[in-house]
Amino acid sequence: MIFLISIVTMLVSMFVSWQLKSKFAQYSQIPLAGGMSGAEAAAKMLRDNNIFDVRITAVEGQLTDHYNPADKTVNLSQDVYYGRSAAAVAVASHECGHAVQHATSYGPLQMRSALVPVVSICGNVLQVLNMLILFGVGYSIFQGHGAMGNILLLVLIGANAGLALFSTITLPVEFDASRRALVWMENSGVVTQREHDMAKDALKWAAMTYVVAAIGALAQLAYWIFVFMGRRDD
Repeated sequence: MIFLISIVTMLVSMFVSWQLKSKFAQYSQIPLAGGMSGAEAAAKMLRDNNIFDVRITAVEGQLTDHYNPADKTVNLSQDVYYGRSAAAVAVASHECGHAVQHATSYGPLQMRSALVPVVSICGNVLQVLNMLILFGVGYSIFQGHGAMGNILLLVLIGANAGLALFSTITLPVEFDASRRALVWMENSGVVTQREHDMAKDALKWAAMTYVVAAIGALAQLAYWIFVFMGRRDD
């Protein structure tokens, strides 16, 4: 069952990722009427929100854009940093939305940042447990009804719970950043109505990647909880 959940989640994730890349590629081919680049849009959005201590940098890779609250940097991929399209401005503005969240102490962002060390530990624990299961070392223990099997299952549930919590808290953070970006783009006049619609569509598919990840994490957590409850009923 757990393998079926993983396969379904992977397939849906691949479809959403393909759609996102397809939309970004499509909208990147349409020049922005105002001619503004992603980096220029990011700088303007930060200024408009009275944020002057955040740097904008160009990074390698495709769709590797992110905001780093640790060093206060908006990191934009080459296509976004130099791009002069609705897609580039949308992604750049979205990342600046995270900078605005940070500057205004947005609750969910603070919670997500606090959970980063926990997620790292949970990921390492799951990696060890999955290796045990893969090589058959832990399978018999999980399937057994002894105290060790129950302890391992509880550890597995706890690790999955940490990842599921992080994925769930990420949703309002990402949706709010997109909302801030779209409102700013409309109010600042950097895009036309048609370009605004394209930006909204691109950001919608970007947000869907986080929705799929959250659903997958919650599904795996639910599976292991059901396994544990079934053992208790035996």
